[in-house]
Amino acid sequence: MKTIADIKAIRDKMQAQIINRDNFDAQAETRIVVGMATCGIAAGARPVFNEFVEQVQNRNLKGVKVVRTGCLGMCKVEPIVEILVPGEPKVTYVKVDQEKAKNIVAKHIVAGQVCTDYLVDEE
Repeated sequence: MKTIADIKAIRDKMQAQIINRDNFDAQAETRIVVGMATCGIAAGARPVFNEFVEQVQNRNLKGVKVVRTGCLGMCKVEPIVEILVPGEPKVTYVKVDQEKAKNIVAKHIVAGQVCTDYLVDEE
C-alpha cells in the first residue's frame, strides 16, 4: 500500500513530465516529435516517447520539449522521431528504440551532433 507521501511524489513526477512534453514555444524551443499513430505505437513508440521524456527530465534540459504527433507517413520505419531545433533543418530518425533515444539526446540534443546512423536510408 502506498502512503500519501508516495502518491504525492508520483503526482509531482508526472506533472513535471506533462509540463516537459505539452507546453512549448515552437519558435524558441527544441522539439522532439515522436510519431504516435497506431503504426508507431505498434512498433514501440510509447516506450521511446517515455524514454525521451525521462532523458529530458533527468538531464534537466531547458528549452527542450517532447511532443506527440500522428502518422509521419513511413510506417515501415517506425518508430519515427523528428528533431526540430530553431534555425536548423528538421532531422528525422527512424527505427528508434530506447537505446537510440538515449543516444539522440546525448549526441544531438546536448552535443549538437546528428546521429547519422539513425537517419532514413535513401535507397
